[in-house]
Amino acid sequence: MFSRLNTVSFQGVDVITIDVQAQLSSGQNRFMIVGLPDKAVAESRERVQAAFHALGLAFPYQRITINLAPADVQKEGSHYDLPIALGLLAALGLVPPEELSSYIALGELALDGRVASVSGVLPAALHAASLDLGIICPKACGSEAAWAGDIRILAPDTLLALINHFKGVQVLSPPLPLIEDSETHRIPDLRDVKGQETAKRALEVAASGGHNLLMLGPPGAGKSMLAARLPGILPPLTPAESLEVTMIHSLAGKLTDGKLIRTRPFRDPHHSASMPALVGGGLRAHPGEISIAHHGVLFLDELPEFSRPALEALRQPLESGKTTVARANAHVTYPSQVQLIAAMNPCRCGYVADPSRACSRAPRCAQDYQSKISGPLFDRIDMHVEVQEVPAEALTLPASGDASAVVSERVQKVRLLQEVRYQHLGVTIRLNAHADGELLDQIAAPDEAGLALLKKAAASFKLSARGYRRVLRVARTLADMAGSEAVLSSHIAEALGYRRLQA
Repeated sequence: MFSRLNTVSFQGVDVITIDVQAQLSSGQNRFMIVGLPDKAVAESRERVQAAFHALGLAFPYQRITINLAPADVQKEGSHYDLPIALGLLAALGLVPPEELSSYIALGELALDGRVASVSGVLPAALHAASLDLGIICPKACGSEAAWAGDIRILAPDTLLALINHFKGVQVLSPPLPLIEDSETHRIPDLRDVKGQETAKRALEVAASGGHNLLMLGPPGAGKSMLAARLPGILPPLTPAESLEVTMIHSLAGKLTDGKLIRTRPFRDPHHSASMPALVGGGLRAHPGEISIAHHGVLFLDELPEFSRPALEALRQPLESGKTTVARANAHVTYPSQVQLIAAMNPCRCGYVADPSRACSRAPRCAQDYQSKISGPLFDRIDMHVEVQEVPAEALTLPASGDASAVVSERVQKVRLLQEVRYQHLGVTIRLNAHADGELLDQIAAPDEAGLALLKKAAASFKLSARGYRRVLRVARTLADMAGSEAVLSSHIAEALGYRRLQA
């Protein structure tokens, strides 16, 4: 007896169709899974047998062979449980094989026959839709699969419910797509930050153009407060971005109740995070923090405290907008177009600028501390702003400055201006931070006075070619915020003021 059906394997965001072949033959009673399975897939034998017994189904006393083809692709994860169980049920004649062939199945089985949630259902559903197939997935992931469009979805909560559906004694209702509640992520208001007008201005510039930002200042100055309020002034995700972000979170197993994500991700990993945790990879390749923050914000607090290899691994993703994890048998790629916001103290004690509190090694301690961050990484951060300590008397005054909602409106207008510009130019980018090459020269060419200032600054400050281009990007954003078609010398001057701070 033989049956076959489809499931999937994940390589980064790429989905590969896997042919699950189940064969029952005479011979010694054995249950073998072949096709390069990992430990989790090999353990499916025990979960499938236990689920059969829990449902009162006699497990076949025969030689059982499950082949996962193509055999040279590594099979990882527990989502193979359900297709293996369905393959056996079809081989036993308990479910119709011809109906199974029109579905992609994935799900983990509990010992009592329940179908538990798994990661990656949304990309699997999109893959199924591209092949004109339906999908069988856990009930907890049904709303996630519903975002793939008009496809057939079976989302049972137990294996028995699925068997009954195929027998015609029970009908599984199609799940409805759900959207993440905006109240789930309450973002603090920018108006709560007292003082720090320069830093607030830099935060708005960074939000308007999608620029990377480094804030340097003493402990308690408000760097983390400012970073936490950035998502509140960013525009909501577009439908296409929302689907991309939800896919990444689905693959990472971080999707809540299968709901579509509408708010921009904000990830703030602890400085003890390892390189695989930050950029992705590991024994079983998973998206790292920089990919989970795709189309959102990656906030690195206490930047010099992160390990040097982990920080250096960020250099390529920040430049290209994607992370490629090289493995022995495959290269796994995840999108990682993020806005990096970093914060750091000027030295280990944080008070190098205050002679009354600085350590005896000042200013050498500041040079040693900041040297933990390499020049190339500093160079990839568009804007550097110094956050001064707020005087105690300023904390007693009423809040000043615009609320996040007001700043957000301004940011959205500037972003819309950029989007229209790049659409007219026929390019796919949407933000000034991503402009480069001839395109940047075309849109950010400064006036005569601005060009003279930029040339002089490049020679005086030893700007690298990358630093030179990033000054132009920030200047273009400043011009957009001012409603100026041309990049003027005043925009170049302010953009130069946001270059690297020296210890």
